This record gives sequence, C-alpha cells and structure tokens, in this order.
Amino acid sequence: MEQTRHPFRIADFRAFWLARLTATIAQNSMVVVIGWQVYDIARRTMAPREAAFQLGLIGVFQFVPLLALTLIVGWTADRIDRRWIARAAILLETGCAAALGWLAWQDATTLPHLFTVAALLGVARAFASPALSALAPNLVPAAVLPNAIALSSIAWQTGAILGPATGGYLYAHSHWLPYAGSGGLFAIALIALMLIRPVPRSTLDTTANPWAQMVDGLRYVRQNRLVLGAISLDLFAVLLGGATAMLPIFARDVLAVGPEGLGHLRAAPAVGAAAVALWFAFRPLKNHVGVKMLIAVAVFGAATIAFGFSRWLPLSLGCLALLGAADMFSVYVRQSLIQLYTPDAMRGRVGAVSTLFISGSNELGEAESGFLAALIGPVAAVVAGGVGAVAITLLWARWFPEIARARTFAPPKTLENIPVQEKAR
Repeated sequence: MEQTRHPFRIADFRAFWLARLTATIAQNSMVVVIGWQVYDIARRTMAPREAAFQLGLIGVFQFVPLLALTLIVGWTADRIDRRWIARAAILLETGCAAALGWLAWQDATTLPHLFTVAALLGVARAFASPALSALAPNLVPAAVLPNAIALSSIAWQTGAILGPATGGYLYAHSHWLPYAGSGGLFAIALIALMLIRPVPRSTLDTTANPWAQMVDGLRYVRQNRLVLGAISLDLFAVLLGGATAMLPIFARDVLAVGPEGLGHLRAAPAVGAAAVALWFAFRPLKNHVGVKMLIAVAVFGAATIAFGFSRWLPLSLGCLALLGAADMFSVYVRQSLIQLYTPDAMRGRVGAVSTLFISGSNELGEAESGFLAALIGPVAAVVAGGVGAVAITLLWARWFPEIARARTFAPPKTLENIPVQEKAR
C-alpha cells in the first residue's frame, strides 16, 4: 500500500483547528442547555428519579443513530472527500440550533422536540467524527501527528470549556440565546472547513465489494489487540464512570448552584483537559505511553469517586478538573496510537469504530448514569461508576498486556495486521 507523503500545510491545519474550536463551542453550548431543559421540564411534573431517567434518555437518542450508521459512515469517510462530509454534518447541526432557537423563542419547547434534536445531533456526529479524525493526518506528516493531535485536542477542550459556560450564562439571560450563538459559531466552522484545500490521501478500490470494505474496519480493530484494548478501555471506563451526565442533577438538587453553576461544572473537566493538551502540544509524551494511559484511567475513576462524595463547590470543581485531565491524558495516548497504527485508506472505517466506542462510553454512559440514578440516587450512581472505572483499569491491564508493552508511539514496521483487501493495492 502506498503511503502518502506531504509537507505540513499550515494554512489548512489552521482552518481545521478553527473549525474544530468553533463547532465544539457550539456543540457543548447546545448539549448543556438541552440537558438542563430536559431535566427542568421533567421536574415540573415528575419526581427527581423519574426526571433523572428522562435525562438518561438523551444519551440513548444520540447513540442509536451512531450505532446504526457506524459501518456506513466509516466507509463513506474512506470513499468520499472527508472535507465535504464534515461540512454537511456542520450544516445539519446548524439546522438543529435554528430549530431549538425558534422553539425557545416561541416558548414551545417540549421533551419530544429535545429528544428529536438529540437524535439528529447523533446523526451529525456519526458522520463528522470519523471524517474529521481521518482528515487531520492528511494535513500533517506522521512525525508531528502527536503534536497535531494535542493541538486539535486543545481546540476541542477549549470549546468544551467555553461552550458549557457560554450556554449556561446565555440561557440564564434568555432561553433562545444559546441556540442563536451556536448557530453563528457553526456558520464560522462551515466557512473554515470550506477554506481547506483538497488533500492527498489513499483511496478505496472502487471495484471491491462495499460491504466487505465496511466490515474491514471492524476486522482490523478486532485483529489489532493494541487498538482494540485502547478503544475498549475508554469505552467501559467512561461508560461506568461518566459523572458529567449527572451534572444537571448535582447543580440543581445536590450543590444547588443553578444553571450558571452548571456551566462551571460542565467546564471544569475541560479546564483540566486543556491544560494537559497544551502541555503535550509542546512536550509530547515519548516513553511508557501504555502504562501511563492505564494510570490515567485509574485516576479518572478515583476523581469520579471524590466528586460523588463532595458537597463543596470548589472541591467538586477540582475533582472534575482532575477527572478531565486524566481523561485527556488517556485520549491523547489512545488517539495517537490509533492514528499511527492505522493505514490512511482505513482511517475512516477504524475512526468510525472508535467513534462508536467513544459515543458508547459517552452517550450510553449518560443513559447508564441516568437510569442507575433513578434506581439508587445520583450520588450513589456516580460513586459506583468511579469504582467501576478503577476496576476496569485493573482488568484491562491483565487482559490486554499489549497496552502496557506499548512504550512509544512508533508505528509498526510491517503491515501484518492490515486486511488482505488493503495489502493488495
């Protein structure tokens, strides 16, 4: 398989970075407001635990489209220009923001409206995530890809800091303002994506069976135990330890800090994550990457436990910041390994599988947390999730020794794990 070589196209990467930043601010602003609205509307007529169940449904509605589309979106990202896939996804998200903004302006927002938009956002993410993750390596040479991943993560985490805070503040002023702001930011992201020039990339064999090509992504992940272990570790750790889904409950009923406090709580993990990403952008990790990723996931679980027990806002914010820092450490290692260990012609399909696992951990984690909180209460659900994340780390260290043996990001020197269809070209 021929590997594409190209110089670092700084103008294109800057446009990519700007699109990632503005779109993430817009997405996180919308998500925090949707969560607050769902819980607030549900609490008007339901008991707290029943409302927590409704909050968990947001994750289900976002995850189902991704589950149904995984094979299609990965194949699409390897077959069609990745820039246009991302542009179409951003356009769909712009429409979602406009719809919710209009409903809020009319004071006509209902739970079905919010769940429908959550599902459409899931469709947009299903297409955008593998396309964008596969596009980044086309803009930079492999030697600086870990640095580029860190810089891209800074954009994402900065958006995750500004988005929730912006959404909370604007919603406290007027219910339609967060959606109007998100629509404007999505427009900026779309313009930035339009500025990215055509990129050199490997292409799929158009004569091969499309279904077989779709399944190749799953086969590659299953055969490469390092990639499988890294992806599944994140899936189960965050699935069990996802405290962020419970933040509307903690903001309203546990810490009593209201929508503005919810913005602070949602932004805190991103503050810690952005600090770690900034560090890695200039001081990339070089040695014992696998062991350090396992330690980071264990710290993530411990910070989740501490947050569950906290009743003091500054301590809660500190726990969430530590949680975010540990998660960013894990994300940095995992994404670097996946991108460098995957041939370009398969990055879209492997990225789609990775997105499915990540969304499974995030959206299904929200659902699991909401449903568990409905049974045993939000505090017990968060603490139990943190304990589960620590336990998963110990199990994965035993079941996937390949993770601990990954000492550097150096990609393999052979193509032994590449499916036959890819080797032949």
